[in-house]
Amino acid sequence: QYSFLGLDPRNLEDRYANYWEQNVNQTLINRQYCIENPKNYEGYNAECWGLTASDNQDFYGAHSPTNDLGVITPTAAISSMPYTPEYSQQAMRYFFYELGDKLWGVYGFHDAFNMTEKWWADSYLAIDQGPIITMIENYRTGLLWDLFMQDEEIQAGLDKLEFNY
Repeated sequence: QYSFLGLDPRNLEDRYANYWEQNVNQTLINRQYCIENPKNYEGYNAECWGLTASDNQDFYGAHSPTNDLGVITPTAAISSMPYTPEYSQQAMRYFFYELGDKLWGVYGFHDAFNMTEKWWADSYLAIDQGPIITMIENYRTGLLWDLFMQDEEIQAGLDKLEFNY
């Protein structure tokens, strides 16, 4: 997701990929993995999903289907808002209304949690907080995408790399 906080994937293609489709599909895979929950972790479901790098009960890790420790990171679901708005909003409501004070604090959502281990982060990581607000705004208005893509150096770079945008 980080590459696409500014780089607009809505019409971005090259000879290798349609980046909008890639991002949508990667988000759907992340969610579906949590729904299927092959390791039977507590809490994983259609409303409670999101695997990505974050704090965990031991320290920090890159959580994914191939490195699944039972840790849900809200930024993974919420910053996917442009790609899966219905599912991302569903997750955000669940995190806020169902998990409430366990997950929400003065600066927004805490970094991560693991219901199986009864572990709840009390940390806020900027690298996870930033994408939440950025991608909500990109979903709402496309503002950050539009501003970034207007830059002449960005356009020159995309042209040189033979992107269609």
